[in-house]
Amino acid sequence: MRILLVEDEKQLAESLAQILKKNNYIVDNAYDGETGLDSALSDIYDIIILDIMLPKLDGLSILRQIREGNINTPILMLTARSDVRDKVKGLDLGADDYLAKPFYSEELLARIRALSRRKGEFIPDDIISYKDLTLDLSNMELSTSKNKVRLSLKEFELMQHFLSNPDSIAQKEFLIVKVWGYDSDAEYNNLEVYISFLRKKLVAIKSKVRIVTIRNVGYKLEA
Repeated sequence: MRILLVEDEKQLAESLAQILKKNNYIVDNAYDGETGLDSALSDIYDIIILDIMLPKLDGLSILRQIREGNINTPILMLTARSDVRDKVKGLDLGADDYLAKPFYSEELLARIRALSRRKGEFIPDDIISYKDLTLDLSNMELSTSKNKVRLSLKEFELMQHFLSNPDSIAQKEFLIVKVWGYDSDAEYNNLEVYISFLRKKLVAIKSKVRIVTIRNVGYKLEA
């Protein structure tokens, strides 16, 4: 899962990013409102963590423009404010949840898991299943009833997207941005290498599921 963290307190942002990465999330940081908005509008993120008080553009303005752009990514607002009116305004603009500073990392992780379930990408116990495949999100393990294999981080991100959207074609451009990042120099051949890795691992665990190429478009799962 890819998370956008928009927080101008760099020490806090970097600490939160480390916590999230240790829990198998990919995190992109933005330290001001304008950068945060540009990143959010790319629509590659599974969750956005958005502070209210930001330089250049405040969090509520970012939230408004995200929703006006018909982007439905779950948004968790961070705030040091206790004014109920700010929370009401944020919820009315389309925020999904609020977390007041200071907070415990365990609560942040729980809120993220709740937003993920609300979005419909995960089922309880951090497991995604499709046909004979099961992906354990807690340890990045892909398995069938016959065998199992540990995935690398990029393999995990790709397979998580495929299994969360099994009936959809994933465009190459989208996968590159989602897995390598908005400003990455990764190209099609980088993606093709990891698709090849995944195909070999599917064969190794004796799965009936395959990643098929949709010519000039991208990839999808097929059993």
